[in-house]
Amino acid sequence: MMIVVKVGGSEGINLDHVCADVAALWREGQRLVLVHGGSHLTNQVAEALGHPPRFVTSASGFTSRRTDRRTLEIFEMVYCGQVNKGIVERLQGLGVNALGLSGLDGRLLEGPRKDALRIIEDGRRLLLRDDYTGKVERVNKPLLDLLLGAGYLPVISPPAISYHHEAINVDGDRAAAAIAAALGAEALVILSNVPGLLRNYPDEATLVREVAKERMEEAIGAAAGRMKIKVLGAAEAVAAGVGRVVLADGRVERPVRRALAGEGTVIR
Repeated sequence: MMIVVKVGGSEGINLDHVCADVAALWREGQRLVLVHGGSHLTNQVAEALGHPPRFVTSASGFTSRRTDRRTLEIFEMVYCGQVNKGIVERLQGLGVNALGLSGLDGRLLEGPRKDALRIIEDGRRLLLRDDYTGKVERVNKPLLDLLLGAGYLPVISPPAISYHHEAINVDGDRAAAAIAAALGAEALVILSNVPGLLRNYPDEATLVREVAKERMEEAIGAAAGRMKIKVLGAAEAVAAGVGRVVLADGRVERPVRRALAGEGTVIR
């Protein structure tokens, strides 16, 4: 069985718990790919460098990072550098031969850069033309097969590479969905700093335990903040043939095993 784990970069997620669980599964022979974010640390570094983060809301209601060229450079520094290598270091210390790479490396994640980003700001519709964002359309499956077959655990971060050879910021949850689909994964686990999809955010007692595939549009509409894009990624993964997606808690011990046991929001 192949599983893909995506761990977010929000404050509160316990990377030590995530890495310990991933390492235990790997030592038991589980085939696995780990995808990660780094949003909270990126925000901190951007502030310290005098280029504070800006977030925009698309005309369709999804919130994303405004990615000008300087933001992209900070993004690469944090995601591809400190966060990626920090996870690799943890896993190596746990006996896992982890190998860190970004979507740029070997054209692992490839897709178009958006010609323009249509956003809503102060009730007005605006067009951003200097944004380095895009969407993953191709996954270099032979590269992943090569690494997995040689005994490595791939640890993957955005950015991706555009068809015109530019680095582009892509959503990590949707990238993980594309990777899971390309590998024919039985499960995609998306870990964040909440226990799953909440009916009334931030009340964790309102956890939605399961979402039927035919009710995904309703779930996307009901999701709050960044959870909206996670549900969208889950919908894309299921539509592409991934057996199940679990939106689960990355703050707890044994988070991957607990998610695979059904703790969180399950989408089949």
